[in-house]
Amino acid sequence: MNKILELREKRAKAWETAKAFLDTKRGSDGLVSQEDTAIYDKMEADVVSLGNEIDRLEKQEALDRELSKPLNTPLTGRPTLPGMETRSGRASDEYRKAFWNAMRTRAGEGLDPVIRNALQIGTDTEGGYLVPDEFERTLVDTLENENIFRRLANVITTSSGDRKIPVVASKGTASWIDEEGAIPESDDSFGQVSIGAYKLGTMIKVSEELLNDSIFNLDTYIAKEFARRIGNKEEDAFFTGDGSGKPTGILAATGGAQLGVTAASATAITIDEVLDLFYSLKAPYRNKAVFVMNDATVKAIRKLKDGQGQYLWQPSLQAGTPDTILNRPLYTSAYVPAIAASAKTIAFGDFGYYWVADRQGRVFKRLNELYAVTGQVGFVATQRVDGKLILPEAIKVLQQKA
Repeated sequence: MNKILELREKRAKAWETAKAFLDTKRGSDGLVSQEDTAIYDKMEADVVSLGNEIDRLEKQEALDRELSKPLNTPLTGRPTLPGMETRSGRASDEYRKAFWNAMRTRAGEGLDPVIRNALQIGTDTEGGYLVPDEFERTLVDTLENENIFRRLANVITTSSGDRKIPVVASKGTASWIDEEGAIPESDDSFGQVSIGAYKLGTMIKVSEELLNDSIFNLDTYIAKEFARRIGNKEEDAFFTGDGSGKPTGILAATGGAQLGVTAASATAITIDEVLDLFYSLKAPYRNKAVFVMNDATVKAIRKLKDGQGQYLWQPSLQAGTPDTILNRPLYTSAYVPAIAASAKTIAFGDFGYYWVADRQGRVFKRLNELYAVTGQVGFVATQRVDGKLILPEAIKVLQQKA
């Protein structure tokens, strides 16, 4: 049996056992004794641990699939004839080979004229090299595996300058008109949101021994490490960024999502408040809406039931399918605040209205001398990205009492 499916079934059984235990131990006053609460907390912790392991295996499986893709595409059509279209620039095999040769070789040392000429295709004004097309696509896919926000948001690519996004600020209406009466004017009003680019970077150090070892897969290592670092920093900004030197997150006080519900408590959430948040979002947005919250918040609402006695949180049995609350998908992120006074703990809405703008061209630079005394070579990786919520009403948040 598939390991992920096996764990999902095990988690579902553990959750049913925990629910049954909690229901049988509730007294006439609806409370559970301290001893039984401790037992239930242990059962719930097992459910959480199984969920975390499922997430890890799914991410590992997705990354393995990506990294196992063939580097070359088998010949299935007619061979290229003189005069037919061929790949050029950063998409060419020549450039890809030259790029990685340059990454493994000290700048200017041992590079023949063919490699130098090929690298001129992607020369960066700061001395770096734009990554070849195949590797750039690998980076984007890996970022999606590390960053849940990129799976939910609308990701676009810009070449230069700010991207102006037109937004309908208000809509016109129709009116009842008397016979031979004049039709009143009712225009839509338009605004625009500007998305720029902020620079995000990281540095990776690799020993010279590893670089000289032909068995070491340099591009795979850099792709995984770059994805881990950049993905974590991006997701943090997409949730909590204030727009100052970084993207504007959905939880930002200015430019973020609209407040849907203010909880009556600073340390707890009720079923009524979750329902109020659900219906604070306009119906058209609810069709594609998802819940996003911290793992600690999920734990707090696992004991909540709806009016029919069904628990709000429902575990998923199907691989690749998220858990649900009120039949809407649930995602977790460590960058959404846990329950605390004034914290925005739950976001619910259509995250497709959050736009992530990637500026074309991620850049690598090799640092030869900086770490020479320790026998290491540095690799600096940078990208330019921005993110903004285009329609604040498309996402609502639940905020704890101050």
